[in-house]
Amino acid sequence: MSVNRGASDQRTAPAPDPGGPDPDGSDPGAAARDDGATVWLLRSRGCWQAAAALLEPSAAHSPEAALERAELLIERALFENQGWGEAESALRLAEAGARAAADRAAAACARGYLAYCATLLQVHDRLDEAQMALGRASAMLPPDAPGRPLLDFRRGLVAENLLKDPASARTAYRRAHAGAEQQRDDLLLSYTWRHLASIAQQDGNLAGARHGFAESLRLRELAGFAVGIAPALASLAAVSPSPEAVLLRAQAARLVRTFGNVPVWLAEDRAQDGGAVDQRDGQAPGRA
Repeated sequence: MSVNRGASDQRTAPAPDPGGPDPDGSDPGAAARDDGATVWLLRSRGCWQAAAALLEPSAAHSPEAALERAELLIERALFENQGWGEAESALRLAEAGARAAADRAAAACARGYLAYCATLLQVHDRLDEAQMALGRASAMLPPDAPGRPLLDFRRGLVAENLLKDPASARTAYRRAHAGAEQQRDDLLLSYTWRHLASIAQQDGNLAGARHGFAESLRLRELAGFAVGIAPALASLAAVSPSPEAVLLRAQAARLVRTFGNVPVWLAEDRAQDGGAVDQRDGQAPGRA
């Protein structure tokens, strides 16, 4: 299965082994047995629209599928800086179908995240909306709820990147990190390591930053999150000595080209100043 977006786009996903496990351990609901694996393979290669299309039939009657589809399209909007209207429509569908407290909390978490992403990329200033939605989600979730680590992570993003409050961000990331470790969520751990490393870098702790960025890269490779590897390489390069940094940046540039200049903000930054590192990819652990 593939999505073709021009000659430079190599984002393809092989058909999953029907006998293999669902990598996210989730129940795809009314979807076919291997749809969960296929959705992950497509997502990990940046084929968000194709993954969302697979979930569309289930999303009409399954709150979980509707939310997963919305999260995919929000992640696509962040990485490609387009499709904001599709993400909004998908999220409204998920919000309308949410009945249980956990589903409503998850939808509020996604609402806050969409508002955060739009503010970060200067599409619209929705900081107030992001804070209010994440606050609603927090009020609905008990401390030990499965969705709490993702919520803590996203609250850390708002604190770090919008409120410029690294102390609060560090606290939120550490809570998210501990929760992700307990849940054995390698993808979320790749993001918490990445942002804890970013704060260490800001503090001048380059050894701590190198360790965190290296762990983030290792976990993304382990999870097979291919579209997220280039930003991880670029971040590690920023705190690595030459010639290692040169090699890491070259690898990152090749991957960005392979994925059709996605993430778009990393491609733009590298074109403008020859290798600036942007932390924005660390905002999308998602739910897959």
